[in-house]
Amino acid sequence: MLEAQRSRDNEALFEAARHGTFDDLVVAIWRSYTRPEQLSRARGFFHVIGLATYRPDDFRAFIDSLDDLTTMLASLAEREGLDSNEALTTATVTIAAIRGLLLQEVLTPAVVHSEEMIALILRMSKGRSRPRP
Repeated sequence: MLEAQRSRDNEALFEAARHGTFDDLVVAIWRSYTRPEQLSRARGFFHVIGLATYRPDDFRAFIDSLDDLTTMLASLAEREGLDSNEALTTATVTIAAIRGLLLQEVLTPAVVHSEEMIALILRMSKGRSRPRP
């Protein structure tokens, strides 16, 4: 059931990605998953993630679907001029940061200043993945 819900959510995000930027999609992902009516689903997501860490073979389809948003963000990053490796790295780190903040939001909602955090993720993504000499 969670996979089907995520698939529907991702379809709406895919549509937004067709016309938007990397930054637009990051904000759309965050807003989509942090709406008050979505937080119970976010709790369900993290519950299933926990189960999948113990029995990955039983949750293979779910685990494989986790790259959908990363792939979508990476394609936008490439469209905006990054090479494919840097685009994938930037997208992977961005999704990891969003998931970490989402977990924080689920556990301690009053502590997270989400808009500021997302703005920081976007600023960091502009620094890109390669270390400066």
